[in-house]
Amino acid sequence: MSQLPSESAQQAVTYPSLFLLVALGALVPVVPTGAVVSSAAVVAFHQTAPLALLYIFVVASFAAFLGDIALYWLGRRGVNSKNGSRWLAALEQRVADDTLEEAQRKLREHGVTVLVLSRLVPAGRIPVMLACLLSRWPTTRFIKGALPACLAWAATYQLIGILGGSLFTEPWEGVLAAVALTVLISGGPALWRRLRGRGKDKPDAKSGPTPAAEGPTEPDGRQA
Repeated sequence: MSQLPSESAQQAVTYPSLFLLVALGALVPVVPTGAVVSSAAVVAFHQTAPLALLYIFVVASFAAFLGDIALYWLGRRGVNSKNGSRWLAALEQRVADDTLEEAQRKLREHGVTVLVLSRLVPAGRIPVMLACLLSRWPTTRFIKGALPACLAWAATYQLIGILGGSLFTEPWEGVLAAVALTVLISGGPALWRRLRGRGKDKPDAKSGPTPAAEGPTEPDGRQA
């Protein structure tokens, strides 16, 4: 235990790393930012500093908010440009047509509320953001939904980390539990939809081959 870094040294590394990873994950939706926030919350839960969890929440929500605004600004440049942009093209490639249509429909019906909830739904942020871009929402309107969305997102994944930290005495055990739960929440629905889609594509074994259409029969019963 004497070889472990002090809490002040851990915090000096944790907060900048948390900010960079969450902001990068908002710009490039590959980094599992939810797992990063939950892991940082587990570490903060086991520290004696009374405001450690509050700092995690502030840093994570602020980084997510800046990343969302930066990505939206880059996307708007592509919408307003005749030639588009690689950022807008990257967003469009990540969203299926039917998913985009559904996001646009919900956005028309519910407005900013859909944007707030999109960060809490697995794989929901990018389709709704793209729907906002194609609907030509001004950045100021997007900010009104992005701010509470990032606050709710940071609070949710921090609670997952607190739960993992409270169940185990060792921080590394809590980190593993929080990461596993985060991956299950974020990837479980998509995996279930994929498995259901494969099940629907398989032919029904009970139904036999479709009989060939029979032609008209002769009076003696023989097929013509």
